[in-house]
Amino acid sequence: MSDFDVQLKKWFAKFKTKARELKRQTYLLYLAYRSPDTPWYAKLFGALVVAYAFSPVDLMPDFIPILGYLDDLILVPVGIALGLKMIPEEVLVEAQIQAESEFLESKPQNWVVGGIIIAIWVIVLALVVFWTVRWIAGLRGGGA
Repeated sequence: MSDFDVQLKKWFAKFKTKARELKRQTYLLYLAYRSPDTPWYAKLFGALVVAYAFSPVDLMPDFIPILGYLDDLILVPVGIALGLKMIPEEVLVEAQIQAESEFLESKPQNWVVGGIIIAIWVIVLALVVFWTVRWIAGLRGGGA
């Protein structure tokens, strides 16, 4: 294995760890802003950050080279960090305990949700193929 391959594997492992941590912090912010002890401005800011993190709509579309991913790599982590700083320490500790217990208990639910999403995509793809075949058959039948 070359030195480049080793460095690439280390970078990828570090990237996966950072991505997992960002996901955990986003969920922590979600739980914390739902607490009644969180100030209204922190709730509003937290809700906006979490919605932006999970939204398919970005300020800069991802197809724009470099700039497309820059907002995801900078805005989301900065927003999460600011949002977590606005929330009282007691609320964060409580949310962290809740997040850890839910992550341990709810792993199988992720498979169910993933299965539902895959089923929806399969149905949409099947409908597109069905309608395309009918459209092509209509063109052949109408042109003869």
